Amino acid sequence: MVVLVVVIGCVQHQLTIMDAWSEPAKFFSGEETIDAHGDPVMVATADGAEEPLTAETSVEVVSKDIKTDSPERELRIEKRYLNFPVKQGASGRLIKFFINDKVVREFEVALGSDRPDFWVFLEVSEFKGKTATLRIDKESKAFDSIYQSNTYPGEDKVYKEKLRPQFHFSSKRGWNNDTNGMVYYDGEYHMFYQHNPFGWPWGNMTWGHAVSTDMIYWTELGDAIHPDELGTIFSGGAIVDHKNTSGFQTGDEKPIVCFYTSAGGTNPWSKDQPFTQSIAYSNDRGRAFTKYEGNPIIGHIRGGNRDPKVIWHEPTGKWVMVLYVEEEEMDFFTSTDLKNWTKTSRLKSFHECPELFELPVDGDENNKKWVLYGAAADYFIGSFDGKEFKPETKSIKFNHGNAFYASQTFSDIPQEDGRRIMMGWGQVPMPEMPWNQMISFPLVLSLRTTDEGIRMFAEPIKEVEKIHKKKHLFSDKIIDGTKTLPGINGELFHIKAEFEVGDARSFGLIIREYNITYNAKESFIVCTGPESDIGPEKFSEPHNAPLKPVDGKIIFEILVDRTMVEVFPNNGRYYFPMGSYLVDRDPAIKVFSKKGKTKLTNLEVYELNSIWK
Repeated sequence: MVVLVVVIGCVQHQLTIMDAWSEPAKFFSGEETIDAHGDPVMVATADGAEEPLTAETSVEVVSKDIKTDSPERELRIEKRYLNFPVKQGASGRLIKFFINDKVVREFEVALGSDRPDFWVFLEVSEFKGKTATLRIDKESKAFDSIYQSNTYPGEDKVYKEKLRPQFHFSSKRGWNNDTNGMVYYDGEYHMFYQHNPFGWPWGNMTWGHAVSTDMIYWTELGDAIHPDELGTIFSGGAIVDHKNTSGFQTGDEKPIVCFYTSAGGTNPWSKDQPFTQSIAYSNDRGRAFTKYEGNPIIGHIRGGNRDPKVIWHEPTGKWVMVLYVEEEEMDFFTSTDLKNWTKTSRLKSFHECPELFELPVDGDENNKKWVLYGAAADYFIGSFDGKEFKPETKSIKFNHGNAFYASQTFSDIPQEDGRRIMMGWGQVPMPEMPWNQMISFPLVLSLRTTDEGIRMFAEPIKEVEKIHKKKHLFSDKIIDGTKTLPGINGELFHIKAEFEVGDARSFGLIIREYNITYNAKESFIVCTGPESDIGPEKFSEPHNAPLKPVDGKIIFEILVDRTMVEVFPNNGRYYFPMGSYLVDRDPAIKVFSKKGKTKLTNLEVYELNSIWK
C-alpha cells in the first residue's frame, strides 16, 4: 500500500501538497505523474521501495491539509522558495504569509493557474523548520499551484533571455527602479534597489540586494528589507557606521545602516499610516538586516516626504541627512547617533531622490565644491557647512538621454580610491520577459572647468576593462561616405573614437543600427536609436546637446549592450544613457562622413564578454 500525503479532492486534477509543498504534479490516466521539471514523481511503498505515481496508484490519506478551495494553507518550511505562477493581466491577489500567527510578508501577485507567463518566488529559507500559513484574499485556482522547492521554474534560463542586458545588472525576477543604499564595505560594493519581486510592473516596493567586488560582476543576494506595518520600503541610502555611533554593533563587523522611507498607506498592512523615515542595520556584512525597534526615526512632515540620503560631515563631526519633502524642496537634518535628528534648513531644489557629495574641481583637492542632485539628474554646485546648502549655480542638466532616473553614488569608497561612483535606474521596459527594467553602468563623476563654468563630467569606470575581449584598432583613416569596419563580431562593445574635424558637414558612427552623429557645421552631437516594435517610440527619437571640439577633435566613448547604449562625448562632457533594443539588428559597425571628408585619428573597438557567463 502506498502512503502519500495528498490534498482532499485534488487527485484527479493536481497534487499540490506532497513532501511539504514540494513540486506540483499533474495526473494523466494510465500514465506516470510528472513534476514541474518533467521527472516522474516517486512515492514510497509500505516495504520501503519506490515506484512512479500514476492515476491508478492506490492511495491512503495519512495527513490532511486545509482544503484547496480555502483561502488558507498550512505548511512546514523545508525548501528555499515558495513559487508563484504569474499571468500578465490577471487580477492581483493579496497574499499574506504568517509564521506563528504573525504576518511576516504581504504582497500582491497576478496569479495565473493556466499557462503562466512566468514564475516568481518568495525566499523562505530563513523560516526553515517552522510551520507557516499562506492566506489569499479571494479564492483562486492558481492558489493550488503555489509550491515549495529549492529551485524555481525558469531558473536555468536566467541571464540567457533575449532582452537580458549582458553587462548591466538586472534582477532575476520582477521589476526594479531606483538604486538604493549604495555603499562599500570591506572589499564589497553593495547595491540595493527598488524591487517588486512578484511581478513585471511597479509595486510591492522592497529593497533588492546585490554585491560585487568590482562593480562589474554582480551576485544577487535576495531581498534585504521587506514591507511591514509602517509601509512598503521606498528609496534611501546607506552608510557604514565605522565608529559605532548608533550602538548597533554587536561583533567585529562594522554595522551597515540603511535609511529608507516607510511608505505608509501603500499596502493594506500599513493602511492609514503616513510616509515616515526608518532604518535597518546589519552586523554580518549585509547578509541579514534588523529593523530598528524605534522606527520611524523621523515622523511625517508633509505629503510623500521620502528618500533619505545620509552622509558623514567630517568638519562638524555629525551625520547629515537630506530628505525630499514635496514641492521640490529638500530638508537637511543632523545627528550624532543616526537615530535622533534635528532639522537645520530647507531648500527649494529638485524632485525626490536627493544626493549630496563633495568633489574637487579639476582634481585640485584644495578647491572643492558640493553637489546637490535630484532624481531627474539635475544638480546645483555650491557650498555646504554641515547645516545649509547654498547654490552657486542655476540648475544644471546632467542626463541627456532617454532612460535614466533616480541614481545614487556609493558611500564609504576608500580614501585611497577616492572616486565618486554613480549607478542609476535604467528605464528600459522588457516586454514578455520575467523581469523589467535594468541598472545603468557605474560612472565616475568629476567637476571640471568649461567655457560655461564648472560642470559635472561622467565616464565609465576603468573596471570595464575586465570584460574586454577582442580588440580592433583603426587609426589615421580618411573617411568619405560610409565604411563598414571589417572583422568585428558580437553584440556587446566598448568603443573609443577620436575624429579630427575637417570640412565635412557631419560624421560619426553607426553601431548595430544605432546612430551617433556630430554636426560639425552647427557644433552639436545627436544620438538616435533605430525604430522598434518592442518598446517605447521615444527610444528612436533623437537626443542632442551642444558640443565644441577640443583641440580640433571630437571624442566619443560608447558602451553598447542589448538594450542600452551609453555615450560619453569629449571625455564625459555629457552623459547620454539611451534605451534601445539592439537584438536582431544589423551587427555591423560603420563610420561615416557626410558632405566632406573627416580624419578618423583613432578608433578602438573592444568586443565584450557577458558578466553572466
